[in-house]
Amino acid sequence: MEQKYYLLYKPFDVLSQFTKEIPEHRTLKDCYDFPPDVYPVGRLDRDSEGLLILTNDNHLKHRVLDPSFKHQRTYLVQVENVPTPEAMQQLRDGVSFRIKKKNYTSRPAKATLLSEPPLFPARVPPIRERKNIPTAWIELSLTEGKNRQVRRMCAAVGFPVLRLVRTKIEALSLGNLEIGGVLELDKGSIYKKIGIK
Repeated sequence: MEQKYYLLYKPFDVLSQFTKEIPEHRTLKDCYDFPPDVYPVGRLDRDSEGLLILTNDNHLKHRVLDPSFKHQRTYLVQVENVPTPEAMQQLRDGVSFRIKKKNYTSRPAKATLLSEPPLFPARVPPIRERKNIPTAWIELSLTEGKNRQVRRMCAAVGFPVLRLVRTKIEALSLGNLEIGGVLELDKGSIYKKIGIK
């Protein structure tokens, strides 16, 4: 079997799967004509954007998804209001939230409040803007990937997420990809950037 590796800049409102749950859904089939044996490594929620790996290499899937390898995922997150220094420190230290009816505390993370918004194209449809409520952007790097974790963490410290873009998995990045764009890579380059020998 020939191993294939793709990076996709997943657009907003696209499911990280190939099957529709209802006829109106957009899926990965709407982004690119991927080979039939290629599947996403992990997922981004329908309302999240950014870097998604697709492959038929099960070893790569295992290495990226198994939490014991602690692969770093980096997100740029637009939140409502401007986070306080205390909230940013909470994100760094670990935040408690509920998941599947159980309490969970996140691993320590890297969290930086950006002084300028990143240069992303406007989202379609646009995020909700409120004239009297400012927004801010955070760069957040995690070594785990619980369901809707970034949103849960930001909400737990009092700053709801308006827009979420995954920009990196280890040294793999969106680079110059445009929204909906696809880049095919070879095994050597993707293994090197993920840190697999």
